[in-house]
Amino acid sequence: MKRWLPWLLKGALSAGLIWFVFRKVDLASAWSQAKTLDPLMLVLALALALFQVWLGAVRWWLVLRALKASFTATQALVVYYIGVFFSIVLPGAIGGDAVRMWQARRSGLSLAASVNSVMLERAATVLGLVLLVAATQPLLLARVPTIPGSWVFPLLSALGVVGILVLSLLDRLPDSLNHLRLVRGLMHLASDTRALFFRPVWGGSTLAVAIFGHVNLALQVYVLAVGLGLDISVVDCLVLVPPVILIMTLPISIAGWGVRETAMVAAFGYIGTEPHSALVLSVLFGLTCTAGALPGGLVWLLSGVRAQVREGEQG
Repeated sequence: MKRWLPWLLKGALSAGLIWFVFRKVDLASAWSQAKTLDPLMLVLALALALFQVWLGAVRWWLVLRALKASFTATQALVVYYIGVFFSIVLPGAIGGDAVRMWQARRSGLSLAASVNSVMLERAATVLGLVLLVAATQPLLLARVPTIPGSWVFPLLSALGVVGILVLSLLDRLPDSLNHLRLVRGLMHLASDTRALFFRPVWGGSTLAVAIFGHVNLALQVYVLAVGLGLDISVVDCLVLVPPVILIMTLPISIAGWGVRETAMVAAFGYIGTEPHSALVLSVLFGLTCTAGALPGGLVWLLSGVRAQVREGEQG
């Protein structure tokens, strides 16, 4: 029951949000809109989805390099792609991260490097997203002056920086606690945090790739909007898509379904996009991201992981 409860709760939330959005939308109009999609723009969106996987692997590899982990770029791409695949078949992105940690450990990394590199890559990704949203907020306010909560993202940016500083100080815990395994792990995490974020060559490049990855997702939505003939500019996508992605990072649904649709219908509604058009755009965005992640399953099948699992079970 404990194993299935997260699936049930997140599945129920995804289903409930999808039902809520669909009942507010003219589905006949949505289907008519979907049929107008330009196939060339769909192919370009799929290419951007595959490029997004490569950017994520580069981001993680930079973290591994900062931690002096013995992992090649090819290994990083293979293991990262497997994690991306499992992030769409397991509840939330956390499942994919856990698989990535496990496979990195199987591939020769130490347990500390496997866990810390994934945690710090995830932290850099979220921090880059928050910084991008805060940086583009003036454009958003110029486009939608009445949008609520304009103070949220600057505050989140400050909290993100403070959070990194807190992580870097975890090895300042009292020496009397050093006998605890958890405390030793936190001390190692603090050292790795400084190795990444306190060295501009690694921290800066990792954040730059993270920010560019979020811009790439916005471009993916823009390409789909062009393919649907929607009156949505690239600036609109640049300022509206990152907040949607930030909401999707919450591990409360199955692969973001339902949360993404609700957020995109609301966000693009501020610039006058019809609900049925925003819904079609969101669903196509989700499908192209899923299509980009699916080859990770083939990578998993060909990487020898299944054999390792069987050996572990027999052992």
